[in-house]
Amino acid sequence: MKIYINGKFYEKAQAKVSVFDHGLLYGDGVFEGIRAYNRLVFKLKEHVDRLFESAHSIMLKIPLSKEEMIQAVLKTLRENHLSDAYIRLIVTRGEGDLGLDPRKCLGKPTVVIIADRIALYTEKFYQNGLSIITVPTVRNLPEALNPQIKSLNYLNNILAKIEAANAGCDEAIMLDSMGFVAECTGDNIFVVKNNHLYTPPQCMGTLRGITRDCVLEIAKRDKICVHEHVITRHEVYISDECFLTGTAAEIIPVVKVDGRVIGSGKPGKLSLGLMKKFKALTKKEGVKY
Repeated sequence: MKIYINGKFYEKAQAKVSVFDHGLLYGDGVFEGIRAYNRLVFKLKEHVDRLFESAHSIMLKIPLSKEEMIQAVLKTLRENHLSDAYIRLIVTRGEGDLGLDPRKCLGKPTVVIIADRIALYTEKFYQNGLSIITVPTVRNLPEALNPQIKSLNYLNNILAKIEAANAGCDEAIMLDSMGFVAECTGDNIFVVKNNHLYTPPQCMGTLRGITRDCVLEIAKRDKICVHEHVITRHEVYISDECFLTGTAAEIIPVVKVDGRVIGSGKPGKLSLGLMKKFKALTKKEGVKY
């Protein structure tokens, strides 16, 4: 494996950053997870745009242009000879001192690109669906650390993931501060009721998911009624179908929430149809390398 760090490639064992890097010390940085399918990088421009938006929001100036970042991603994929891959794109504030003050950093952000394979869930979960729970840890307040900033500070999500793992589940629903469904630890959430599609709005403490946006586009193209508004756990429990979306997870059905069986207890027709259409999209759309 060859890892890109600040314009150079290093073998995995030699790929290192300073222990004084603010990304390590404080989670001071941003990242993106991107997928490549058959030598096509899916939604690369959208991911790079979101990376730059996150960086702008935390006043982190990325030392590459968007086009240079795109080319660096493509070069990393070619360097690793991968036709299908998961790409992790990371930008930190760079090396500083042990204090919080970002002005003490050297003014040289660290850029890391890792290309590898990923299988977040085994095939049986896509066929049979997930059982998930709601956890006590709530999603970050937008006024504190806006979840639309894809920052390196993922402790909020990790704590929720630990709670799910302790309960024997692979994923967890996180609520917002008002008790409404926000998202899962690494995915957006959708429910289906009477052939209508529902998902929490972006303004309610959720990440603007790129796979989420793809699902909304497919649904609108197929004349499926889509609603973006607040959702309660009750509405999840009584839904006909439920599924999660994310770059790593793609689209994965949920068949049980907090012990309540969703619909028939099997992946639903609308969910399976969206999964199939999303897969088809990844095979024909993307930046070739």
